[in-house]
Amino acid sequence: MKYRSEIDGLRAVAVVPVILFHAGFGAFSGGYVGVDVFFVISGYLITVILLNEIEAGTFSIARFYERRARRILPALSVVMLACLPFAWLWMIPDQLKEFGQSVTAVVFFVSNFLFWKEEGSYFAAAAELKPLLHTWSLAVEEQYYLFAPLTLAALWRFGRRRLFWMVVGVAVLSLLATEWGWRYAPRANFYLPQFRIWELLAGSICGFLATSHAPRASNGLSALGLGMILFAIFAFDEATPFPSLYALVPVVGAALVVLFAHKGTVVARVLSARVLVGLGLISYSAYLWHQPLFAFARIRSLVEPAPALMMALAVLSLVLAYLSWRYVEQPFRRRPVPLLPSRRDLFRASALVGGLFAVVGIYANVSKGIPSRLASIEKGSQAEKLIASAGRPTIDAHCDRSGVPNQVGPLCPIFQPANPRHRILIIGDSHAQATLPAFAGVGETDAVYWMGAASCPPLIGVSVHGGLFELGVCEDLARRQLRAAEEGAFDIVVFIARWSMYHFGLRNKVLISLEGARRYPSQADARDAFATMLPETVRRYVEMGVTVALLDQIPEQAVLPQKVLEQAALLGLRGGFDGEALEQAIWESSPALETDAARQAFSVGELQKVKGEKVWLLSFDEVFERKGRYVWGDRDGAFYSDRDHLSVHGNAFLRDSVTKAFAAITRSLPGAVTPGL
Repeated sequence: MKYRSEIDGLRAVAVVPVILFHAGFGAFSGGYVGVDVFFVISGYLITVILLNEIEAGTFSIARFYERRARRILPALSVVMLACLPFAWLWMIPDQLKEFGQSVTAVVFFVSNFLFWKEEGSYFAAAAELKPLLHTWSLAVEEQYYLFAPLTLAALWRFGRRRLFWMVVGVAVLSLLATEWGWRYAPRANFYLPQFRIWELLAGSICGFLATSHAPRASNGLSALGLGMILFAIFAFDEATPFPSLYALVPVVGAALVVLFAHKGTVVARVLSARVLVGLGLISYSAYLWHQPLFAFARIRSLVEPAPALMMALAVLSLVLAYLSWRYVEQPFRRRPVPLLPSRRDLFRASALVGGLFAVVGIYANVSKGIPSRLASIEKGSQAEKLIASAGRPTIDAHCDRSGVPNQVGPLCPIFQPANPRHRILIIGDSHAQATLPAFAGVGETDAVYWMGAASCPPLIGVSVHGGLFELGVCEDLARRQLRAAEEGAFDIVVFIARWSMYHFGLRNKVLISLEGARRYPSQADARDAFATMLPETVRRYVEMGVTVALLDQIPEQAVLPQKVLEQAALLGLRGGFDGEALEQAIWESSPALETDAARQAFSVGELQKVKGEKVWLLSFDEVFERKGRYVWGDRDGAFYSDRDHLSVHGNAFLRDSVTKAFAAITRSLPGAVTPGL
């Protein structure tokens, strides 16, 4: 196969934006599309090699996997080995347990399935703290390589032309699956091979065309292709449905470059520049190194690392990439006598190293992250109390699940005083559930019930896309909440939710639409549904005679509080649990008021519009405010169990404010008697 320097230059265009995106530089908001460009390049190169060998009658599956082992395993093993001491020293037990799982998954090239499962959890750990998260793309490629060579060889008897159209057909089916997947199974759509294989097959299609037609250079088409890639890098962001038809922009762009950026074109000359070719040659190692560097920097710091540090680490990833390319990758691929020249010795060594990594990963997982490393935290110490403060609140509830579809959202008594003055129903998503203990003071005089489910907003007439449940579950729950409020003779219905999530999308891509809309909504669709159905929902409750209390969403945080506290304990940071030092660290890692206001501006505006005589709007934001920031804790502990749900300490902290606010509401109810009169 003839060497094409412009392909290495294209690798550089792919890897640099990925690195800068993961470093947190907003200008490269679509840098993640570099992975899609890599998929096209890989599919193209592998297909060209396989077609040439099959046509020449020299194809060998053993030689194919030997090449893959020499290309992939040495550098990957070195990076994983380098991660182990930092994981031991800096990771809290939950993180180390998950890291162990990822190590084992990487060995068997199934990490994409692992991360799909982990990210599917509503309380999943932050992705940027996973050192091996990026190996999901390697897993997708290796799963493709597991079947591609054997499939091509087996189907070759049907003829090259028919085989080409089979590849096109499978690619189209996968693309259609992707377009379905981002609407109804966005996490699976991102990680699983059936939704990604069309990108690799796009490269394969280029390989078929390149080996059956003479090279055709085109300045216009190659420039269009490079422009499409750059457009995606700078115009796409985390709110862009991806992968989807949007992925055609970088994928088709990469295909145009591969097919038409031949010698003599302007794009070929640009991509063949020495700096880009050099970056392309080390791109695989650079991709391997960057994520562990960024993840461990974030793990090691109590606050988000400064941009200057992240840029320095991005440069360091390139330095390490050159070293591992020069001293690890090349020796194992050097011809005619590479390291471990015997194929049998190479496979044996690969199995031995992989087995050792698997043992380490299994031990970290089974031991639950080796918590003995935290033995320095004395039982009953201030450190232990602070870490415990970030625990998720639990509350004893006796729920009636009879006749509840899917066991989702039963009516649950929470507080039942002997002679309740009023009956209060709380409805909403996991934010509502996490806030229930804060109503303990209210529950001393009033009966409090709860009915809701995670990722289900308390709005009638909306469908939830990308949540935890299939379409129809949240819609049914909203109707049952309305009936429960009417049949239960409730005086007050309290709405609590992570309002901004349903119109903003956030990282988990949860958005609402008007009920019955089957396609995945845009932000504009979600905002229209929110603005339409919030007042309609409130009107339906008010018409049945209840008072409605809308709780504004609590401020969201940029860090995981428990991680910060456990990290301080694990690292033995000087003054880590001194009250003043801790409060300063909390303040520095908390969001500014303006940041939270920008995220919640739309939902707050819509909530304010429905405020009226029997509709109260409550906000407890000021309780969390300290010197221009919404803090996630104080010297006594964390207010949050994660970035947006109240913790045990947070509920206790908020209890008096909630009690006072609802005392005012109950005094406004018909027939209420003002104390002291």
